[in-house]
Amino acid sequence: MIPAAFDYVRAGSVEEALGALAEYGDEAKLLAGGHSLLPLMKLRLARPEVIVDIGAVGDLRYVRENADSLAIGPLTTMRELETDPLIAQHAPLLAATAHEIGDPQVRARGTIGGSLAHGDPASDLPATILALGATLIVRGPSGERSVAVDDFFTGFLETAVEDDEMVTEIIIPKIGDAGWSFQKFNLRAQDYAIVGVSLVHSQGSGPTGIGLVNMASQPMRAAASEDALRSGGSPKEVGELATVGTEAQEDLQASSQYREHLARVLTERALVEAITSSG
Repeated sequence: MIPAAFDYVRAGSVEEALGALAEYGDEAKLLAGGHSLLPLMKLRLARPEVIVDIGAVGDLRYVRENADSLAIGPLTTMRELETDPLIAQHAPLLAATAHEIGDPQVRARGTIGGSLAHGDPASDLPATILALGATLIVRGPSGERSVAVDDFFTGFLETAVEDDEMVTEIIIPKIGDAGWSFQKFNLRAQDYAIVGVSLVHSQGSGPTGIGLVNMASQPMRAAASEDALRSGGSPKEVGELATVGTEAQEDLQASSQYREHLARVLTERALVEAITSSG
């Protein structure tokens, strides 16, 4: 499968990338690692007239520690998320999630910013940044703005990023001694999840969040389960509420009923693991 013809612009800085987006408007698409955009182009589901390659913008590839959070550049690869010592110490759920994405070749090229900007509900990272309560920094012609993760995903493969904007940073709160778990059910190790659950839980007043993979048309929280968890619900009670408000789809891999069953089981399992690992 061959993509439709397109023009190519290689940006050397954020300013050059934003300038190209401003010039070409909705005819342009950013290219980071390429694992989200290129498959769509090969299937002719996406036909951008201009590709703006930001892979050489080194200023967008980093992990930095702040007082109560980590700042991550959008070109940071899955492999770097998986192995970075700051992430392992302060956001181990993110490292564990990255480890489960694709295969080593995919993790070496795929980027956190590309995954999040793509907004695929079947991807693992969106569920994890929902669970972690992340904030995304978006930059455009009017300057920078902060977007809470709950406002970032707006529909199927749609986000709050406008055509002339780009994600320039992801801020992840440190989870301290909170327990966490990432549960994923798939047919093969490199496959997208049939269902996945990303969970962080603090016994005290710390962070609590549950993100679901492949349970709606956009990445979503298990909000009812989160409420039950904050109220002291048992793993069984929290798991049973995981499908409230979901819209599980039916496809060749699973029926909607089977996905709902998996979401309940994996949420319960995730909470048991988080409770065991906390402290």
